[in-house]
Amino acid sequence: MGLTIPTMSIPGIVQSSLGDEHVAAKVSLGGEDILYVTPTRTLIYRADGLLSDESVEEYPHDAERITVSEGRRKSTITLDYGIDGTEKFKIPTKRLHDALHPVIAGVLNGAGVTDSNEQVLQTYQFSELTLVLTSARVVKHVGEAIWDTDFEQFHFADVTSLDVEEGNVSSQIIIEADGRPQRIKTPSDRTREVRERIEQGLLSYHDVGSYAEFEQTVVPDDPEPDADENVSFAEDDDDVFGGGVEPLNANPPELNDSGQIVETPTADPLGGESESVNGGGAGTVAAEATPADSPSASSGTATNTVADGMQTDGEEPDETVFADSGFESASENLDDPVEAQLAALTETVERQNELLERQQKTIERLISELSRGR
Repeated sequence: MGLTIPTMSIPGIVQSSLGDEHVAAKVSLGGEDILYVTPTRTLIYRADGLLSDESVEEYPHDAERITVSEGRRKSTITLDYGIDGTEKFKIPTKRLHDALHPVIAGVLNGAGVTDSNEQVLQTYQFSELTLVLTSARVVKHVGEAIWDTDFEQFHFADVTSLDVEEGNVSSQIIIEADGRPQRIKTPSDRTREVRERIEQGLLSYHDVGSYAEFEQTVVPDDPEPDADENVSFAEDDDDVFGGGVEPLNANPPELNDSGQIVETPTADPLGGESESVNGGGAGTVAAEATPADSPSASSGTATNTVADGMQTDGEEPDETVFADSGFESASENLDDPVEAQLAALTETVERQNELLERQQKTIERLISELSRGR
């Protein structure tokens, strides 16, 4: 709360009241009257006068509320002790601020808001705002009372930044504590002083010589890299997207001349032939076997292909699809059934290879477009 006052300068009647306590602050009230503040009490010494004898008044610091009533010559400080009532004492108005500062410090210490070894450096009063700056924190109270239990405090250990938003009439001091900005509205002509006082206490608490050094103590040395720096691109587009068809899990369907989806044969040539024989994929094989000089037959066959391909496994395939396509079975045109089967398989494999090549080109074009759009 402050430096200890030597006992040799303290009147004997006050020393008797002190007991084992020390005086933390001393304020002259005019003449020989003096206000003494200890860690637990405020003592007011009244010297001998024409109308009164020497006396000492005691006011404990366990008050729940402090209010002030200012007059032209005298002001009254009231300490509210809750259910235990209130105590009042008068002091000259011109000494009010000097006396109120140690009284507030004593009450904050008595309420456990500040530690016993914590010094109250400065108090400010702006209308209904009371600010108390200590060696370890900022205490803020807003209300008609100078102080009560409804207050806010920002410990310097939790403060990460200090800033000011300036205005014409009033400005705001912004204290960021625990990641949250806390605003303190002050008159613009006093904002710089208050801000510098808070900064001095903050730097002293963190044992640094400048605000730049303070920022280094609270900001990590290696900040998070920007989002763009977190993305690592390979030199080859194939490496970026995994390369090939499977990493992208893309299998674009083939479209015929009329824009309809053509069912893709199975990768297994024998499996494709089996489906053709059973009827499930007969429409596809027939459409692919359409001669180039029969455009009308090709169109009709492709339409049947899509319709037949949409059937579920549980439905009975249409046995007349292959016959209605206008083509005869390869076994009817070739004498050797083995050669006919081999020819059909060869045609299916070649068709699948062409389809895979087109799919690969589609994937490569997609990769190229994605690369340009990054």
